[in-house]
Amino acid sequence: MTLIVARKSPIIFKTQALQVQASAEVLRYNPIGNPLSFAEMQARRQPVAVNDPDSFDLTVANLGVSVDLYLNWQERDFRLLVRQDRPDHGDNVLKLLSGYVPAHELRVPLLTAMTEIAEELLVETESGWLQGRYQDTWLPTPYADSLALDEEQVFLLTSRSSTNRPVLCRELNLLERPRAYVHLPSNSLQLVYQLQLHLPASAQRLSLLHTDEFLDEDSGELVAQMDYQRPELFLAEYQNGAANGHLFTLQQGELVPQDTAGMTLSEAFAVQQGWVVEAPHCSWQTGLCQR
Repeated sequence: MTLIVARKSPIIFKTQALQVQASAEVLRYNPIGNPLSFAEMQARRQPVAVNDPDSFDLTVANLGVSVDLYLNWQERDFRLLVRQDRPDHGDNVLKLLSGYVPAHELRVPLLTAMTEIAEELLVETESGWLQGRYQDTWLPTPYADSLALDEEQVFLLTSRSSTNRPVLCRELNLLERPRAYVHLPSNSLQLVYQLQLHLPASAQRLSLLHTDEFLDEDSGELVAQMDYQRPELFLAEYQNGAANGHLFTLQQGELVPQDTAGMTLSEAFAVQQGWVVEAPHCSWQTGLCQR
């Protein structure tokens, strides 16, 4: 059953190109130039190359942000993945929760990451839908008008320990030390925040669902919807820190096995050399073993 959870006028997206300066010790980016529309940004996302993956000075089209979410559920460890059709890439992949960073958040991309979680990750219990909290900050509730919130329970997000090299916006160190890489095929800088998802132990019949947005050409509205029959949010199981090859959805408190045949992962899971990722995507086995 498909459920429309929100309709809204499309927000005019604006971002900026970035000057990226990378050395063996640190990566620094600086927004430059005039604001870019989504179409202008996409036009700049053409393949580029660098001579040295550890040291370069490059102008990239945009900043993207992803959230690498881990979950311990019933004493088992999982990593959250989302399925996405990518017509522009000609593939279908499992990826991290992710989005483009708008111009006004280029200096604080963690805010974009929190918004992406609030908009894409839906946690349903027998008593309603859970609101999220990161440390002492409440996440937005973009679907509160159509989805009744559970008034007693919340899900929590905490930062996982990281030893990544520092990433700076101009002179400002980014909070939580995200992993950074320049994706050469799309000429973009990508930041990956690693977080732990904590679900309330008291909740029963938990379901994890994903919302997808599309533009309704008849009304001109941006429509957010989810589908109970196709949850589109998956749990890859880990044992002793390594993926064991099993994939599930969480529906009504039950882990439902999923077929992994032919699964492909986004470039966020591909081999990174220095500050660079060259592959457009990677295989299921290779990607989950890498990170």
